[in-house]
Amino acid sequence: MSGAPVRGDGPGLLRAIESRLPGLRLLVDEGDREAYRRDETAYLPAGLPLAVALPVETAQVVALVRLCGEFDVPIVPRGAGTGLSGAAAGIEGALTIAFTRMDRILEIDGENLTVTTQPGIINARLKAAVGERGLFYAPDPASYEQCTIGGNLGTNAGGLCCVKYGVTRDAVLGLEVVMADGTLLRLGGKNVKDVAGYGLIPLLVGSQGTLGIVTEATLRLRPAPPPRSTLIAFFPSLDAAGRAVAGLTAAGLGPVTLELMDRYTIRAVDEVHRLGLDREAAAMLLVESDLPGTAAVAEMDAAVPVCEESGATSVIRAQDPQEADWLRQGRRLAYRALEHLGVARMEDVGVPRSRIPEMLAEIEAIAVRNRIAVGTFGHAGDGNLHPTFVLDRDEGDPAVVRLDAARGELYEAALRLGGTVTGEHGIGVARRDWLVRQRGPEAVEVMRSIKRALDPRDLFNPGRML
Repeated sequence: MSGAPVRGDGPGLLRAIESRLPGLRLLVDEGDREAYRRDETAYLPAGLPLAVALPVETAQVVALVRLCGEFDVPIVPRGAGTGLSGAAAGIEGALTIAFTRMDRILEIDGENLTVTTQPGIINARLKAAVGERGLFYAPDPASYEQCTIGGNLGTNAGGLCCVKYGVTRDAVLGLEVVMADGTLLRLGGKNVKDVAGYGLIPLLVGSQGTLGIVTEATLRLRPAPPPRSTLIAFFPSLDAAGRAVAGLTAAGLGPVTLELMDRYTIRAVDEVHRLGLDREAAAMLLVESDLPGTAAVAEMDAAVPVCEESGATSVIRAQDPQEADWLRQGRRLAYRALEHLGVARMEDVGVPRSRIPEMLAEIEAIAVRNRIAVGTFGHAGDGNLHPTFVLDRDEGDPAVVRLDAARGELYEAALRLGGTVTGEHGIGVARRDWLVRQRGPEAVEVMRSIKRALDPRDLFNPGRML
């Protein structure tokens, strides 16, 4: 994409922005623009933005979209750049609109259990603000301390507790969206139930900036749950851990967190964070309950025999909230720990929960066949795994060739088991070629027709997803 021809009248656009939006912060120096070239997918080709606009209000976004349409310059919407699919990376000659300055919480409505916010707010900051009112915003990607709500909306992000509370889409009640012709739509609101017309909100959430640009969101809140009860269980094999996941589901338990780490990941995390984990175990499960009072104790009591019957070598319960937080943070930082070992490439496949043991076996076999180290962790409770291939920093091109082969085999295995090539990171650029393979050409053509109808000039994030 970095070598694609530059489209539209970029110099004319910049002159028009400076003339018509004099209060807008616009980055045009090459060094500043370079900082917005890539998201977390540094391995993908990416273009240098024509400029980077940093709006503070919806009216500026509307004006930018209209000007880009006038000068035929594409737009890349961007949050914090923590995405793992290439959807927020630069396009040569396009305008990147970064929403990090549109970070105000507009209203916390305790009576209706909603929060209305601009898209640039960091997920963790939103959680903290509503938490001060005794409320809880559920979606919590592992990068919640860096990622923005707008980025979460773009990818339909998941997280550690989506097994119980759902993904970002499940928390969205209303959106303010700028369409490709500059029209400003207000969709939904504070109603818990609203089925008037087509479901445009579910369509836009997860579209990765290809159909519209979100400038405001009204999100569902919940009363803050009590501190979580937490346990970790260690297993002698990945298959045993997979059986435990299936067993917990079959037992009717509904933990708020059900996370997995394999041996390679356990050792990486423990080396960095010194949590005292069992480095000889083949797998570890993190299981948490946020039920009130004795119900949480009962849920953890019920989880222990399921783990033991599946072959757990030890089951350890956190003694206090601080210990539980350390264990949870260890899981959140799994990817960063693996980065200490080499060049880490995180993947994002999902399978039905009952097929987790088979998927784990496939991942191990793929790594062996392609002679690549792999650390697997992820949201085992909903079947979403993150196999992370780790390359020797000094090996170069031969390792990349093996990696590409391994990625193809990984996606094929997930689809063969009735799964998906992305559970929460999105198609973006990284998995674009696999969308037809998963959904089929007829479904993808329907997607293309929607894109043509809403963005006939291909202004928004061209070449991403489709």
